[in-house]
Amino acid sequence: MDFAGKTAVITGGATGIGFALARQLGRAGARIILFEPRENCLQEAVSTLTGQGVDAKYFVGDVTSTDQVEALADFAWAENGRADIIINNAGIGSSRASVLDADPDEIARVYDVNFFGVWNGIRTFGKRFRADGKPSAIYATASENALFNALPMGGAAYVSGKHAVFGLMEVLRREAHQNIELGVIIPGWVATPLTRGMGMDVDEFAGIIFKQMQAGEYYLVSHAYNMVRFDERYDELKAAFAEYAPRYDGDDEYDVQKFFASAQAAKKT
Repeated sequence: MDFAGKTAVITGGATGIGFALARQLGRAGARIILFEPRENCLQEAVSTLTGQGVDAKYFVGDVTSTDQVEALADFAWAENGRADIIINNAGIGSSRASVLDADPDEIARVYDVNFFGVWNGIRTFGKRFRADGKPSAIYATASENALFNALPMGGAAYVSGKHAVFGLMEVLRREAHQNIELGVIIPGWVATPLTRGMGMDVDEFAGIIFKQMQAGEYYLVSHAYNMVRFDERYDELKAAFAEYAPRYDGDDEYDVQKFFASAQAAKKT
């Protein structure tokens, strides 16, 4: 996508990955709208962007509120004519609690922001994109923790929530709205407030991701060593299938995709 002249709305955009992506898109000529609850952070971020010649605004709100995300969309359409891009980036961390010991209130809080907040943004902006039929883009920030458990232990709410974001984007991808470009951002270990400043430099990360956004890629990746952990997980799965469910002629008899494709074809005849 050519970002020049486009309006990009970024949730969780005042700090970390969201702000680094705002800088990248702003340099490419995009108009930026940042969204999160902390107005002081938003003011500082917008001041920095405008000081660099970027058209930047902010709107205060919480991704967990459907009404506030709807108000964000109203703001984008009123201020800039429309939004062209939504980057659903807002996220919070969780404790290292185990599956058995995690606090239910913390689980709900993490899911409200990291999963339902993403869904709020996708649904609210996606409906408008679908209705006007103009070229648009929806991105969601998942994590390496959407592909495997990067943490040595614990983190049940965070890891499972990021898996859920990954799955949600896969479903949206199958729906194939022709005017809406999609991308799932898969950070590895990046130096942000969430990681206490440890990991890959956030601007280096954003630069890697932005090139893939420009190229229209769906999987937006960064950390090369992730392949090692990814392969560990899938090699174990493949070994299980090879042992207990090996391939055979006609094994597509229970393939759900083929079943529905056949059913659709039958309806047309």
